[in-house]
Amino acid sequence: MILGVGVYAIATSAGWPNPEAWIFFPLVIRAFGLLATIIAMYFVRGREDENPMNILNRGYWATTILSVIALAFTTNVMMQTTGTPDNGIPAWIWFFGAGVVGLATSVAFVYITQYYTAGTFRPVREIAEASRTGPATNIISGTAVGFETTFVTAITIGIALFVSHWLGSQAGIQNEAGQDIGGIFGTAVATMGMLMTTAYILAMDTFGPITDNAGGIAEFSRAEAGAREITDRLDAVGNTTKALTKGYAIASASLAAFLLFSAYLDKVNLIQERRGGIRLEAVNLADVSVFIAALIGAMLAYFFSSLAIRAVGKTAQAIIVEVRRQFREMPGIMDYTQRPDYARVVDITTRAALREMIAPGLVAVATPIIVGLLLGAEAVAGMLMVGTISGVLLATVLNNGGGAWDNAKKYIESGNLKDATGNVLGKKTDAHAAAVVGDTVGDPFKDTAGPSLHVLVKLLATITLVLAPLFIR
Repeated sequence: MILGVGVYAIATSAGWPNPEAWIFFPLVIRAFGLLATIIAMYFVRGREDENPMNILNRGYWATTILSVIALAFTTNVMMQTTGTPDNGIPAWIWFFGAGVVGLATSVAFVYITQYYTAGTFRPVREIAEASRTGPATNIISGTAVGFETTFVTAITIGIALFVSHWLGSQAGIQNEAGQDIGGIFGTAVATMGMLMTTAYILAMDTFGPITDNAGGIAEFSRAEAGAREITDRLDAVGNTTKALTKGYAIASASLAAFLLFSAYLDKVNLIQERRGGIRLEAVNLADVSVFIAALIGAMLAYFFSSLAIRAVGKTAQAIIVEVRRQFREMPGIMDYTQRPDYARVVDITTRAALREMIAPGLVAVATPIIVGLLLGAEAVAGMLMVGTISGVLLATVLNNGGGAWDNAKKYIESGNLKDATGNVLGKKTDAHAAAVVGDTVGDPFKDTAGPSLHVLVKLLATITLVLAPLFIR
């Protein structure tokens, strides 16, 4: 919508129909995405023996197809211009193509994440095989898988940005200074296209904790073995859906951060023009202040993750101490003659969740402000660029690595891992114990630090945009 304001000015002066439509386009397109999700829910049907992931994917594809249709209609109605570009193709078709690129990016990340976190593919099986030789090799293999995921993530995001920017630039939209703004708006349309499936992706994300808790209820209620097998199977799919949501989120965060970075440069230049200063046409990494700020931006993602993971570790230690105390002082817990003090454990967790997040929150908010005040507007731009790249890649490692560790444990629990003689290495084996260690390491990765980095990336861009006037010397 911020970028649409710039197109609105051009549309008004050129006499295009419905100039305000360029501003309201994101709201309309997201509304159609929500409707597509509601309709697609009726496609989530399947057989009892069918893979639950296939059933969920069927609904996702229905959402995507309906979104493409709605995207074509919306761009045709809301992105009309007078005349056509030099290539003879109406502008709305180019923007429709950019939106399709966004939807394709969404599809790509859904299947990339499934490949790296579902038990039917090489990465999870590789971690499970490594568990046969102990926790150390399990962690080494899981770490390698996490690092590996950055390759396809970076390539996919890069292609999406390049193609959508090129398609937008073909629309022939230029401002009064003769600068092409269609390219950056094409990237914005791609981001909106990708976000059309957000509601369905969030539904898939919610599927994860529901099935996880269903499994816990089945175990604590001592349900029959068949019920636990079903919940285990659903929980494994839930781990994948939770992971793909996080991959989807970091991809959309990277696209949105690129747009907000462009908006930040526009804001700085607008202020500079009013003050008679020099326009910021490019960010010079050879400038020492910019390089220092970029270094701080790269560091911030790692330091922020360190605080988040340490918070999980400290809280886990406190809970373990409390649980051991209760077992020691309340021996009747084991034979069900005494009820554990659940409230005490919940209280420890809740207090820690609030208290331990103070430091990461302050670091995320204060760092761009301090850098901007001390080093200036261009340095903040460098910090934002490099910090976004660092955050996106680290979040990919944490999200997919943690999800792969979790499903490697589920893969072994399902009886899929065998030793050299063909014996099943299931629960209560050394391989399973090693996988549990890996899962314990992966949990704070995929459930705490990784998702938090999505917020950090967007927060950096938002703070710098809002406070841009303070950073201009």
